[in-house]
Amino acid sequence: MTTPLELMDVARTLALEAQRLVAAGRREAEVQHTKSSDVDIVTQMDIAAERLLRQRLAELRPDDGVLGEEGDDVASRSGITWVVDPIDGTVNYLYGIPHWSVSVAAVSGPPEPRAWTLEAGAVADAGGSVWSAARGEGAWRDGRRLRREGTPALGASLVATGFQYTADKRAAQGRLVAQLLPQIRDIRRLGSASIDLCHVAAGLVDAYYEHGLHPWDFAAGALIAAEAGLRVAGLDGAAPDDSLLVAAAPGAWDALHDALIAAGARTI
Repeated sequence: MTTPLELMDVARTLALEAQRLVAAGRREAEVQHTKSSDVDIVTQMDIAAERLLRQRLAELRPDDGVLGEEGDDVASRSGITWVVDPIDGTVNYLYGIPHWSVSVAAVSGPPEPRAWTLEAGAVADAGGSVWSAARGEGAWRDGRRLRREGTPALGASLVATGFQYTADKRAAQGRLVAQLLPQIRDIRRLGSASIDLCHVAAGLVDAYYEHGLHPWDFAAGALIAAEAGLRVAGLDGAAPDDSLLVAAAPGAWDALHDALIAAGARTI
């Protein structure tokens, strides 16, 4: 049976291969179509990178399933499903902002956040750094182990977040941020959920929350954050899903979660 470390090696390899493809095609990137709204875009490089990931998985792991952002789902025959995001941060990528990534994760069990077990994951960012984790084995950035220590108070916490692409959801999320902001050090909105989770794992921000995430947005990053010692959960401590994901040090998680609930997180 394949171990989480072996799956992590595959995730690292594929994430970096796709990152190199995407980086090389940046100057030719253009919008191919939109999804949830006119500003929720897909470029030809999103499509090309996912095609590469699917082809390589068919070569390396032919019995595994695939759940991806830009293509049809493939059912697993092995019990392992790969959850892939060919470009997380496509708007940044299109504009030339170097804050995007390729995210590749392996999960066992049903390919659904409330039911799966995260086994391994890798995030290759725009600069070529590879963040990775394997269940029960730890998390790394370019081979350097990540381990968060300390529990900042809510008022001293630098918190990352993101916003959805539909106007009504953005308005509600804006109202929530307006209530949260006076209670924390500051907000950062960088535009890539997977990188935000990696940054929490590395201590570059203290915590992260977001509503409306898809499984491929957070699968790899959530494992990296958890293996770095953070608590990653959703509403009331349940598994994170599209309703909410909160990542913070275990001793700080409840305070941030409760502040979000008081600010209206259940209604978004």
